[in-house]
Amino acid sequence: MVKIEVISDQKKNPNELEALLKGTDRAFVNAIRRALMVDTPKMAIHHVRFEQGTVVEDGMVWETIGPLPDEVIAHRLAMVPIPTNHDDFSFMDECPKCAELVPDDRGCPECTIIYQCSARGEVEGHSVLARDMNVLGDTSLQIPDEYGDIVLTKLYKGQRLEFYAKAILGVGSDHVKWSPCAGVTFVPRQVARLNDKKKAKLLWGLGLTTTEKDFKKNQLDDIAKVAILRNELVHVGPSTDLGRDFEDAITLEDVEGEFILSFETDGSMTAKVAFEKSIEVLQTRFVGLLEQMEEVL
Repeated sequence: MVKIEVISDQKKNPNELEALLKGTDRAFVNAIRRALMVDTPKMAIHHVRFEQGTVVEDGMVWETIGPLPDEVIAHRLAMVPIPTNHDDFSFMDECPKCAELVPDDRGCPECTIIYQCSARGEVEGHSVLARDMNVLGDTSLQIPDEYGDIVLTKLYKGQRLEFYAKAILGVGSDHVKWSPCAGVTFVPRQVARLNDKKKAKLLWGLGLTTTEKDFKKNQLDDIAKVAILRNELVHVGPSTDLGRDFEDAITLEDVEGEFILSFETDGSMTAKVAFEKSIEVLQTRFVGLLEQMEEVL
């Protein structure tokens, strides 16, 4: 049975996660990695309707032109983190209210979030930000403050931008805008062994973080300290002046069946939620495969 231990501080940074997986192999950890990137559902802007034309206000003519084409702005909108609550939304083709409609007619509060933006330029230029998008409906779905400064475009006097944007649920295998995670990596867990204390003094003498006191019975198990030591061993590696004398005074060894998985999200959901959803996806997939095998056999 696979055991999972979260080793990163979720209160300090809920969008990053580092977990220790025990009793597994590379294939299973890699399956989680792929599920995080391409199978974990996420809300993202998929359709944008730009208002075109001119407006006259107090003798000033405002026209829907700007330095960036609508296609570029639409691309930027697609990459803005949209708050994703999996319990409140469904895929459009699975929506209980509008799934039976033709694709062009789909879109209801149970599968779609609509944002509206109306901005005017200024003489010295006005940056249109993600925070300028107003959600139509539940205010908890407003763009989070930490991502409100994402720049969409810049407008000058006489220029205006107005659009309605629809966000729907999707997965990264269809488009990268629906991929909630980045930097998804995993490495074998390692422990450090102190083989020669005399030679190891070459490392201690550099005044770095790791010291002999960190080793208990000539072994260092702490994951965070091993990660620091891994970087510090570069200073006494084969390509350095100390490398020949240091040799294998300290070695790193893989722990069989244990891996460290790490990733971060784009802010559309916490890393914990993304991890849980990836596990659910794998569980559903394996159960479905098992059922198919039983039918065939």
